[in-house]
Amino acid sequence: MKFLVVRFSSIGDIVLTESVVRCIKEQIQDAEIHYLTKNSFQDLVKYNPNVTKTHVLSNSWKRLIKSLQIEKFDYIIDLHNNLRTKRLKWALQTKSFSFPKRNIEKYIFTRFKRNLLPKNEHVVDRYFSTVSRLHVKNDSLPNRLYINQENQFDIEKIGLAKKGYLAVAVGAQFNTKKLPVEKMISVLKKCHLPIVLLGNQNDDHAAQQIIENLKSQSTHSFCGKLSLLQSASLVEQSAVLLTHDTGLMHIAACFETPIVSVWGNTTPAFGMSAYTPTRKTQAVQIEVKGLKCRPCSKIGYHSCPKGHFSCMNLQDEKIISDEINKQIEN
Repeated sequence: MKFLVVRFSSIGDIVLTESVVRCIKEQIQDAEIHYLTKNSFQDLVKYNPNVTKTHVLSNSWKRLIKSLQIEKFDYIIDLHNNLRTKRLKWALQTKSFSFPKRNIEKYIFTRFKRNLLPKNEHVVDRYFSTVSRLHVKNDSLPNRLYINQENQFDIEKIGLAKKGYLAVAVGAQFNTKKLPVEKMISVLKKCHLPIVLLGNQNDDHAAQQIIENLKSQSTHSFCGKLSLLQSASLVEQSAVLLTHDTGLMHIAACFETPIVSVWGNTTPAFGMSAYTPTRKTQAVQIEVKGLKCRPCSKIGYHSCPKGHFSCMNLQDEKIISDEINKQIEN
């Protein structure tokens, strides 16, 4: 039986689909699984031994559809469920199952602050509801991320030891998910391990500010300098990951890396917290509770709609650093 699993973006969402891919492969006899995603995210799935072939969303829609038609899939597992995947399913005319996005409930939550989302339902649970009619069940194990040899980062070259440093996801997709730099600096000054800063080129300016203010601490910045899987390798080998609501948080959950996540305008109640089904104490979530304006968006904004940015400005740096040091000690 031949399956096409579809998830175009983003990092965390794709990482969270691995358990569905694994369980289809393990629970359906002779299952052959192909995966369709964007080119920038294909490394997250291409080294997965349960994926036979990775297909990439290209500039030529016609060419993509033609190449997929040749494969003659039995089922499309649509774990994105947007206009583009609807167009894809119509073009392939193949039996499909689609992911429930809960957009109405999320809108009510962000607009009217009424949480009608199913209690304790993780996005992974929604993914598995997509394949329930195929009798595929969640094995309740963590997701896995496969890093090829080429992308394994040799930490000894920069004088670090495995589980001997703090990894920090400096940025996030939107500013309202990010701790202000001055607060990040205050947190890191209270931590006593070498620090590795991770992110893309847009995070480099903040990383340089952090380094300038942590001259007495061993700090390395790799913002914009590594592949996604190389960053994942550094997360895997770290003692703790300090992060916002980011893809690296979900990557850390694939390994035994403890996680301290700081939440701004978004909330774990959306079902996008770190997925740690067998290691409940692996991830700590820190958020300013009781704000009438939060959550203001299921994704984020470039700036606070209210102007005060209380969801991050009211974060207690000592609480964050204490949780980091507690995870290190444990």
